[in-house]
Amino acid sequence: MSIKSKNILLGHGSGGKLTNDLINDIFIKKLSNKILLTLEDSAVIKNNKTRIAMTTDSYVVDPIFFPGGDIGRLCVCGTVNDISVSGATICGISLGVIIEEGLDINILERIVESIKKTSKEAGVGIVTGDTKVVEKGKVDKIFINTAGVGFFDKDIDFSYKNVKKGDVIIINGEVGSHGLAVLNERNNLGLCGDIKSDAAPLNGLISSIREIKGIRCMKDLTRGGLLTAINEISESAGVGAVIDENNVPVSRSVSSASDVLGLDPFYIANEGKIVVVVDRKKADEVLSTMRRHKYGKKASVIGSFTSDKAVMIRTSIGSTRLAPMASGEQLPRIC
Repeated sequence: MSIKSKNILLGHGSGGKLTNDLINDIFIKKLSNKILLTLEDSAVIKNNKTRIAMTTDSYVVDPIFFPGGDIGRLCVCGTVNDISVSGATICGISLGVIIEEGLDINILERIVESIKKTSKEAGVGIVTGDTKVVEKGKVDKIFINTAGVGFFDKDIDFSYKNVKKGDVIIINGEVGSHGLAVLNERNNLGLCGDIKSDAAPLNGLISSIREIKGIRCMKDLTRGGLLTAINEISESAGVGAVIDENNVPVSRSVSSASDVLGLDPFYIANEGKIVVVVDRKKADEVLSTMRRHKYGKKASVIGSFTSDKAVMIRTSIGSTRLAPMASGEQLPRIC
């Protein structure tokens, strides 16, 4: 058994190795089935000729308002993106809200207004929901759970297992801003520069490229950041990867703040970033199409998959270093 602690740690919610251990040693061990075992951003369920994508997520971010977003925008974007990277078209979101007694009604209205605005941007409705109120101190202001459902209107399969040696990795923009924006607001760090969350619904961007032949898979970059996501794909596909450090877009503000705080932006959470894995022959077409979309203007080729099993970083001086899955909790309650 991989879990060495007798108690749950904050690191078990990091999205990295501890989370992976928790999922495999507790949930997979007791609940295992063919669909669950894929461990991708959405489950793909087949019923005769109909294919459905389904996902669920819970949001406990602290604070609930931060530069570039809030818990309302976050919950819609997270659900939309998890469904969309499967290749499905999202058609509805459920909204479950657990509210602390005493919450200012104006705060709740502000959050629901943000949910409304973001779901309108994404072109998807909140189609069902549930509300609970618990005693003061039993929850921190408000927690939200969402689930999303999408249908496949095209014959698309974006499973991680499709990835092959030589496939190119493309990202749609700069990494690390969401995690640092939340951390800065939470702790009043006074970080300089324009650091704000990248939370965005990416279904429009994904729709613009998903029918290009040669795309192997896509993945949402949230907890654990870029390198944890690449490790998850590599493990599933049985391949390794090399990421070119110089090619990964990182804003000057995020880079400077990460240096000051001793954080690696490649492991910091994002809420508006995906990686697209594509056959090398189709990389230019995917890249140019992504750059025409508002959420893909800074898209870049950042590396490729290899026959080795390890994920490596090629540094700015030409050396390489191992880049494993995140092993601890850099930033708790980031989404």
